[in-house]
Amino acid sequence: MLARRRHVYFAMMGTCITLFVLAWGVVRLWSIPAAVAMCVVAMVIPPVAAMVANRRGPDDRWWDDPSGDPKSDEWWDELDGKKRPR
Repeated sequence: MLARRRHVYFAMMGTCITLFVLAWGVVRLWSIPAAVAMCVVAMVIPPVAAMVANRRGPDDRWWDDPSGDPKSDEWWDELDGKKRPR
């Protein structure tokens, strides 16, 4: 899951850079409004890429990880109705 999210993130960021470079390197010679539109699209991609990269998948069980504090872990397990083997 992590590898796929990483690949999607880098593909989105590569698309963003490509749009920006093409907008002001090539497209602006024919149409400035089109170049500005491409930059607006490129501006939206990085926040979406960050959300995709930081999304938790169904296999990521970060909430079950022990915190390192035995008293706190015992307290949370009691609240969740779990019994830890001693």
